[in-house]
Amino acid sequence: MTLVPPSVLAFERDYAAQRNRSRLTFLGVTLIFLVLFLVTANFSDFFKVSQITLSDGSRAERWVLLAGLPRLGEYLWKTIPALSLDSLGADLASWFWRWKVWLWLLLETILIAFMATVLGLVGGFLLSFLAARNLTPGPVTLWISRRALEIARTVPELVFALIFVFCFGAGPLAGVLAIALHTVGSLGKLYSEVNENADMRPLEGVKASGGSWFDQIRYGIVPQIMPNIISYTLLRFEINVRSSSIIGYVGAGGLGQEFRTALSYQEYTDLSALFLIILVTVTVIDWVSEKIRHHIIGLERTA
Repeated sequence: MTLVPPSVLAFERDYAAQRNRSRLTFLGVTLIFLVLFLVTANFSDFFKVSQITLSDGSRAERWVLLAGLPRLGEYLWKTIPALSLDSLGADLASWFWRWKVWLWLLLETILIAFMATVLGLVGGFLLSFLAARNLTPGPVTLWISRRALEIARTVPELVFALIFVFCFGAGPLAGVLAIALHTVGSLGKLYSEVNENADMRPLEGVKASGGSWFDQIRYGIVPQIMPNIISYTLLRFEINVRSSSIIGYVGAGGLGQEFRTALSYQEYTDLSALFLIILVTVTVIDWVSEKIRHHIIGLERTA
């Protein structure tokens, strides 16, 4: 008979206890998730049942979500233009009948997004060092900078746009300021998390050699975080292009005004044309951003 060493028995007991704790934790988290899902589903009328009138005049109960899906399909079908191979050129010309105006507004949309991203990059980059727990000069500075970033990213861009339209009038300036302020909050949060994950040894080396706080940040932290900064910034620019195409709905420039006009006059094919323009633009920007990110990462690996 082979005797099992006490250390092995202790390990098996610890492993079994840890496995039981993991199972209980998983079951507890699953139960909490199900409870939250049911509460929020009930609050949002996800399972709501309503009375509908059938074609024969009788009434029946249907799940609202399933009852509304055909209407969604009907709405999307209206946005599809009538295209024929025999008259494809004329059909496309009729579909994109305002293409000159739309392209000009698309350029305005991209410029709004670019300017807002640049301003958001600068503001978020500067505040990210104050909002990083391992880099901030003090707890007061940490608290103030984090609250400022939270306020900037919590308020929706449309709300900022309404405020700036009231202050500066309708036009691209209101859109730039609205998106830039929200971008400061979003990028500042992401940058600060990157800062907190940075290796502190280069910073300590700069500090030991007599470098100031700014020198420590400049030479100890910035070289480490630049690839992530560039990646997050390019991603945010793509997001801002989509945002700048919407905030024009409240008069902040870009394609948003065209979306509003098309919705107001029920010009369904104009909606699909505008959506297609935005889709192609975002796809191209995403492709270019990916190439730039890969190039930067490649440079960092070969440096």
